[in-house]
Amino acid sequence: MRPGDIVRIGCPICAGGAILSGDSGGRFVRLNAGGRMAKPKDHAAGTGTPAPSPEGATTDAPALMNARQAADYLRINEKKVYQLATEGRLPGTKVTGKWLFPRDLVDQWLLESSHRGVLADRLILTGSDDPLLHRIVSRLAQAVESRALVVYSATGTRLGLRLLAAGRADVCAVHWGPATESDVRHSALLNRFPGYAQWVLVRAFRREQGLMVSPRIVDRHGSNLKTLVGAGVRWAFRQDGSGSQRFLEETCAAADTSPDRLECTMIAQSEREAASHVSMGEADVAPGVRAAATECGLDFLATGEEAFDLALPRDVYFRTLFQRLADSLKSEETRSAAARLGGYDLAEAGRLVWSAP
Repeated sequence: MRPGDIVRIGCPICAGGAILSGDSGGRFVRLNAGGRMAKPKDHAAGTGTPAPSPEGATTDAPALMNARQAADYLRINEKKVYQLATEGRLPGTKVTGKWLFPRDLVDQWLLESSHRGVLADRLILTGSDDPLLHRIVSRLAQAVESRALVVYSATGTRLGLRLLAAGRADVCAVHWGPATESDVRHSALLNRFPGYAQWVLVRAFRREQGLMVSPRIVDRHGSNLKTLVGAGVRWAFRQDGSGSQRFLEETCAAADTSPDRLECTMIAQSEREAASHVSMGEADVAPGVRAAATECGLDFLATGEEAFDLALPRDVYFRTLFQRLADSLKSEETRSAAARLGGYDLAEAGRLVWSAP
């Protein structure tokens, strides 16, 4: 929303509504029935409480609202606020047992809840990194040009889910262990985050997970995990909360060893960064996928297959931009790119694999 833009928001809970306008600071300003900015709050002497408007609701609200203030702001009863917060539908957090609601996030929630969101001309992807998904997103961004914003910022699975829960992202890519257990693991992981009850999971593809290894290290030590544990082999680990680091820990456990025995010299924040460290000679081995190893000309030791899924709210699922992305997963261009990169199985691409009951 730009300064001066006016949007009427039909409340997603009640029949009433609010009128919001963008001010010069990028914030939402509540307008009165005549389209003028509502007066700033007047504090009663010594109370610090906003004076009520003629309709009984406050004309302004603090940046961090309690349940009563949120109810006044939304013009619904306080019991409904608690219900929405408990269900994960209204953005809020509990502090020492009491609910608090950031006003900016509540305003964004109102926009997103109206006709599938006024911000439907954007698609912000975060979470786990993948070379094929980067290519798909880049093609979509070029196709829509300046008509919409389509971006992909790799953060790792857990941080991506936190961003999704906070409303900072529209889609989060996740992978959390072997493909045979993904249906259980991925849904259980989502259940730990507020708002999961409104989310769905879409299968992007399956991919080979393993170790990206420098060719000179393979010549010297071979491509067996146990031979790569020895002294002198430098490892680039992934950050905590990333699916690749989780996969490495489980691979080590299955081989009766531990990541603590590996000589970690650096932490990479994405698949491609980890591969580049090995390619540039800054590390010898890193956990990652075959596609990232292919991009950097590295050897690859496969240790298993994993499901790569996209978590997103139901309303985002029906956006035109996401449906175009889902269609791209099944395109011939994507299949060709997957074959060149190696290690992908697109048989389930675009399939809805989980929805909260």
